[in-house]
Amino acid sequence: MIPLKEATAEKHKQAERMPFNIRMFRGQLSKDEYRLYLVQQAEIFNAIEAKGTPHPSLNRHTLVQADIEELKEAGSTTDELLESTRTYVSHLNSLLGNDILPHVYLNYLAIMFGGQMMKKAVPSTGRMYDFDNMQEAMMAVRQVQRDDWADEVNKGFDYLITIFDELEKVTVSQ
Repeated sequence: MIPLKEATAEKHKQAERMPFNIRMFRGQLSKDEYRLYLVQQAEIFNAIEAKGTPHPSLNRHTLVQADIEELKEAGSTTDELLESTRTYVSHLNSLLGNDILPHVYLNYLAIMFGGQMMKKAVPSTGRMYDFDNMQEAMMAVRQVQRDDWADEVNKGFDYLITIFDELEKVTVSQ
């Protein structure tokens, strides 16, 4: 069996290269654009965390909400939940038991690793990227990680790519 990282590398690269993601990495998002992204993240994390994560330090929903509140206090007004996010959350809600774990791997390790660079570029404090016990949290995911998650992780990437595409379309048209 192909290792998980290798089996998902193509979709990972595609997600990283989405125009919205590139603009975020370059620090080119307005407060409203970043808040719109955070609203999507909050819904995704809420759906995953309702089913449970392998370590409490992984949980992001409260931290994302704090970032949203910070942007709200700074005058940002965007709270729209995108259709692509609704679709992904519906999929997450349909998963049973440990079937959520590939999405923990996808969403939380992305924030943990790529997010450390991203934090410097976002127009907020970036609490979402702060992890207590980062090493323990990462190891908790690594201990349950399985190579046979590739199909589900790639499906998650497809959802995220669609969300990034919709974010770009919505923010460019504003």
